[in-house]
Amino acid sequence: MAKRDYYEVLGVQKNASKDEIKKEYRKLAIKYHPDKNPGDKEAEEKFKEATEAYEVLADDKKRQTYDQFGFAGIEGMAGGGSHDYTSVFRDFEDIFGDFSGFFDSFFGGSGTRRKKQSTRGRRGADLRYDVKIAFTDAAFGTKVDVSFVRNESCTTCGGTGADKGSKRKLCPGCGGSGQVRRSSGFFSIATTCPSCNGEGEIIERPCTDCSGRGLVRKNKKIKVTIPVGIENGKRIHIPEQGDGGLNGGPPGDLYVFVHVLPHKYFERNNNDVYCMIPISMTQAALGAEIYITTLDDKKVKLKIPAGTQNGKVLRLRNEGIPYLHYSNRKGDMYITIRVVVPERLDSKQHKLLKELSALLSEEESPEPIPLSELK
Repeated sequence: MAKRDYYEVLGVQKNASKDEIKKEYRKLAIKYHPDKNPGDKEAEEKFKEATEAYEVLADDKKRQTYDQFGFAGIEGMAGGGSHDYTSVFRDFEDIFGDFSGFFDSFFGGSGTRRKKQSTRGRRGADLRYDVKIAFTDAAFGTKVDVSFVRNESCTTCGGTGADKGSKRKLCPGCGGSGQVRRSSGFFSIATTCPSCNGEGEIIERPCTDCSGRGLVRKNKKIKVTIPVGIENGKRIHIPEQGDGGLNGGPPGDLYVFVHVLPHKYFERNNNDVYCMIPISMTQAALGAEIYITTLDDKKVKLKIPAGTQNGKVLRLRNEGIPYLHYSNRKGDMYITIRVVVPERLDSKQHKLLKELSALLSEEESPEPIPLSELK
């Protein structure tokens, strides 16, 4: 691929000042620096291209030669062909101030002056547990046993990972930084130190019980309180029941995710519950008082008004699900009425209904009802 003009690469005019060149190069270096774009070959090439352009245009002699003879004129000069970028790195402090400190703050500690990483007091990982509970248990609360496996501090070494009489020491491979840097032409890339796996320390003689991890796997069983009114998908936070921390660090937390099983008859919407109750056509026509069973197994009287139509919704106040953290307050219970028409009639029933039909003067050609009335 043909090389692009250096002025085009930096996005400046040919009469641009040194300050303008520095300013535009700074933007490109920040955008395409390899530490900010790990594994992105395209970004790496753009960073190289911008740095090459800056190395030439920032030098008065090279810029003059390039302006007069183009790429052919700078071949063999520092910055052309072999590209000696030492002058660029000398200018980094001028361009960025404290260059390594700049990238430390910008890329989360990628600069060459990365501070030592230590495993001292590292917090343990959080854990997740999923539990299934009945619909009524979610409504009124319950307690469940939760069994899981977690990492706990090794009692043999006290969580240090070191055998008795041994200790941790600074990693000689990275000097305690947890990273090693490899050079690639004019820039360097930080990678995790293979000797200490990024911890910055190594163990002379690992503990035999935990193999130097400082943690051992153990079964744990606790009883978890499911609060009244909890909804499907909610989680319960249990502090300090996660993985143990390294070197005396605090343990992580446990998060119990609650999955509520469906009920045979009831459905939930926020704190209200819904169900469907069948009644006969005579109860619907004449009205009636019936007893229905609520979610908490109480028998409650429900009045059916005379002339109740199929699909009518009646409400029982305060017979729904208690509010989370406010168990003395409940939602309502909504009952959809389903009028059941008998499928078989004996001769007497048939005769009586025929007489009723005649008395009601039923329409032989009824008009349609708007579907909107079903909503």
